[in-house]
Parts: sequence; structure tokens; C-alpha cells
Amino acid sequence: MSASVVVVGSCMTDLVSYVPDLPKAGETVHGTKFMVGFGGKGANQAVMAAKLGAKTALVAKLGKDTFGDNYVENLKNVGVDISCVGRIEGASGVATITVDDRAENCIVIVGGANNHMDDEAVKQAKSILENSKVVVFQQEIPLSTNLTALRLIKSLNKDITTIYNAAPATNTLPDELYPLVDIFCVNESEAEKLLGLDSVKSVEDASKAAGLLRTKGCKMGMVTLGSNGVVYQEESGENIHVPCPKVKAIDTTGAGDAFIGSLACLLADESLQESFQRKVEIACSVASESVTKLGTQSSYPTSYKL
Repeated sequence: MSASVVVVGSCMTDLVSYVPDLPKAGETVHGTKFMVGFGGKGANQAVMAAKLGAKTALVAKLGKDTFGDNYVENLKNVGVDISCVGRIEGASGVATITVDDRAENCIVIVGGANNHMDDEAVKQAKSILENSKVVVFQQEIPLSTNLTALRLIKSLNKDITTIYNAAPATNTLPDELYPLVDIFCVNESEAEKLLGLDSVKSVEDASKAAGLLRTKGCKMGMVTLGSNGVVYQEESGENIHVPCPKVKAIDTTGAGDAFIGSLACLLADESLQESFQRKVEIACSVASESVTKLGTQSSYPTSYKL
């Protein structure tokens, strides 16, 4: 088994309602459209990398239910290696998503089988992890499982890039985690919550947050700013702002995952003679294109422009 990109993470079936305005607490609103799709941050990132041509594997858990059966077929259809996707008795993960006319969304996830991702799943994936170029993590599976996989990768002493997408947001992470990570990525609200900052809205705010992440021990701190692009701080301490192309957004669900998945694909491609900054620019363009269509994985493009 071999894959240049390996994603350790979640699978969720998306139940998506489109509405003119997001409902307030206690309010019922009429929707305009309903869709069932494939999501989960881990699978989204894996599908994005695979759609762009990376040989990609997913380490995940699905339930032995209809949602799980359909998800397996979806992963096969887009070319994701599912040899490390386990099935358990019980329900697969689901996400209920509401999207308004401004392309803003709110999401509730119920982890289901994702909560059963454990150290054994990592052990079973050892061969595919040790032969990878880039390994991606998020926070829709148990933190202990992420730590086990990160420790394993570190112990291999190989040139494997680790990307940790600290989403959904959390108040704290163990100090041990940061030095195990090459690229630590959060969005504005995740940075605020994790770092205890009042506001992360501007490029200057994001630069501060990226610097704070680096002081915790990761090689690179990265903050995504939605339509305002990405800010990252390199080991040299220099902050780089990469803007996004301006587009008319229809549905922003999964845009962050499109960015992470495409960046993983680009970093794993040894034939691509482009700078890291240029690869971030391309990943921003891919994510921007994804928000111009409805849906999550279904909105992801299958190519990028250099």
C-alpha cells in the first residue's frame, strides 16, 4: 500500500438545507432547497487531494449503515484508497448544515463512527503512513488518535510533512502536539478560541496569531481568512499574506477543506517546481472556485491552473 497523501480523519454525510436567512434561536424558517451530500473534514480533504490527481488514502471509520455503504462507493468513485477505512456496528457520522443566501453557514455534527477512531486504526495504517509524503489531520476524531499518529510519524524519522487543521475549534490542545506538526492551520474563529484572542479579522490580527502558533513549537503557523486569503509565518519569522481571487460565493461549506486538501496535493507533488508561497496561492484559487457552486465535495474542481 502506498499513497503520497494520507488523511487521518472523519467521514460525515451532509444533510444540507438552503434558506434565505439563518434562523435565530427558537425560530422556524422556510427553506428553498435540500441536498444530501458527502462531507466530514477528513474525507473532504482526501477527496480534494484525489480530485487534483494525488494518490490519496483515507484512515477513517464508517458505520455499517446505508450512509456508510453510500460513502464507501463515493470514495471509490473519486479514487481514494479505502483500505484503511474501517466499518463498525452502529451509525455513521452526520452533519446537519444550513446555508443562507449570503453563503454563510452553521453546522451541527454528530460523530457516530468517527468517535471510534482509535490507536488500533493507526497501527493498521502504519504501512501507508510511513510511505506517504504528506499526512493531514483535523479534529472530528478523538485527539488521542491524532496524537498517536503524529508520534508514529515523528518516530519514523522520514521526510513526511504533517498538516494539522485544528477544526472544529477547541479551547486548548496539549503542548506535546505542536512540535509534532509542520503546518498548523486554523481559521479566524478557531484562532480566537485556541489562542484566547479577542478578535482575528485583519491580516495584522492573523499575523499575530500565526506568530503565537509558532511559539508553541510548530514549524509554521497558518491562519485562513476566508475571502481575504491566508497568512502564514515561516520558521524565519516572516509573515506572508496570500490573497484569494475575488469570486461570487454561493456556498462556502467545505472551502477550508478544499484549501487544505489542495495544499496537501501540491506539497506531495515532487514534480511541481513551485515555491511554497505559489502553492498556497494555487490552493487559495482552488478553494475560491469551490465556493462558486452548491455542495461540498461535489463543488471541488478536478484541476488547477499554474
